[in-house]
Amino acid sequence: MKTINPREWKKDLPEFKEKTAEFYAGKLDKAAYKGFSGLYGSYAQKGGQASMLRLRMTAGRVTKEKLAFIAESIRKYNIDKVHFTTCQTVQLHNLNQEAVCDLMEGALDAGIVTMGGGGDFPRNIMCSPLSGVEKGEYFDVFPWAAAAGEYLMNFIKAEKMPRKLKVGFSNSPENLTHVTFRDLGFAAGEDGRFDVYSAGGLGNNPRLGVKMAEGVEPEDILYYIKAMWLTFRAYGNYENRGKARTRYMQEALGGAEQYRKAYLEKLDEVFASGEDLKIQVSPKEITKKGNESMPSDPRVIEQKQEGLFTVVWHPLGGQPAPADLCALSDAFKDMEDVELRLAPDETAYIVNLTGEEAEKILALTEDTARTLFETSVSCIGASICQVGVRDSQALLSACVKAVREAKIPDGALPQIHISGCPSSCGTHQTGELGFRGGVKTVEGKALPAYVLHVGGCDYQGRELMGRELGAMLEENIPGFLVELGKTVAGAGKSYHQWFSETPEAVESIAAKYMN
Repeated sequence: MKTINPREWKKDLPEFKEKTAEFYAGKLDKAAYKGFSGLYGSYAQKGGQASMLRLRMTAGRVTKEKLAFIAESIRKYNIDKVHFTTCQTVQLHNLNQEAVCDLMEGALDAGIVTMGGGGDFPRNIMCSPLSGVEKGEYFDVFPWAAAAGEYLMNFIKAEKMPRKLKVGFSNSPENLTHVTFRDLGFAAGEDGRFDVYSAGGLGNNPRLGVKMAEGVEPEDILYYIKAMWLTFRAYGNYENRGKARTRYMQEALGGAEQYRKAYLEKLDEVFASGEDLKIQVSPKEITKKGNESMPSDPRVIEQKQEGLFTVVWHPLGGQPAPADLCALSDAFKDMEDVELRLAPDETAYIVNLTGEEAEKILALTEDTARTLFETSVSCIGASICQVGVRDSQALLSACVKAVREAKIPDGALPQIHISGCPSSCGTHQTGELGFRGGVKTVEGKALPAYVLHVGGCDYQGRELMGRELGAMLEENIPGFLVELGKTVAGAGKSYHQWFSETPEAVESIAAKYMN
């Protein structure tokens, strides 16, 4: 398997610097710059006065060396906004022209690639965040995800790519990475093999993936990736950007079974080509030993490695304070095998800690969600994103404030998912409650609103896209959630149990806030 040294991408940076200089000088318009800069993992923010940079973190893994680079960058460039994304990457925001160019080059020296972070390219490979340390997992899928991530970099400049190509791996039916409705997903089985799903996705025209194969040997996964590309080349609508995603091929080919047949034909071609894409990888053995200390905190998870622990950290809205990242990096220096793992719901996990180390990390991550509801997911929002319609982060802040003031007990509200536009960067279609930014016309005026989605589920075997109930004015959403939380708490049940027993009750409460 061919691999690309991160430093090899440096030869492409002079053109980025040139185009970026033209954009900031007003010689290149916003649309043209956006179409160019996505290849480099960077976009201009709304208003065109600052840039963001997306750091790919393969399979969501942030080693202490990569975290050290982030911390050093925060200090050097006075970075004031960081975002953990639902694709398990780290976004740096409010960067000036000099900073975004320098950071892109410095990241390559630190083994961090930004290329392909946006635009029509394979996105960051996704993986269950606790793979390798989680009790009850089917097997450690991280090494296979990492190998797939390296292979996908070979397609950064391939012809006729879909507008995005999202590939993920899951280690259990929890399906945190949504592998059963990704462009290509590998779901671990109890037998140590993968089931493979294809042509799924969120956003406009959402689709669950089609199961391509069962019991696939891990060493063969790259053949399935190559077949995915060939299938899109043959049948994808790469001339219409609105439909240049793999999920549209299900409809274009006449249904799931016809798509499956077309994909398997391309898979047979790959196997018959004689190209050797077999891989052999081994899980990293964690030899670190615990010291018999036992931390006691709801944010601590026992790992399958005896005596080692994970600390859960969820900054509100997936936006950690830059100073907290710096403090974590400083603490990591004296800790063996410790690293950060990012999750698709914007949670961060600090893994491979002794009990004493876990206590130190708990103290450094006190700025965290304290309830299930406070772990809610939000995209970066329209205050920064060029294509954003609503400021999803502001809505989440307003909702958390209202729910805290109302003293709604933990469990009475679920984790909600908020997207500022139909793109579903906040994965609103997967949540038990989801909100998608838009507008609502009231007395002839277009007002800020969100479409409410109810009943989404991402658990493997029970997948559902949330059902649309209608548009709710943004100003009404905190009140709706407070009344909903009080109703559920009054029933003495968790939201999940309450909704399972009376699914129509949400619609009844929501109706009052939609008029």
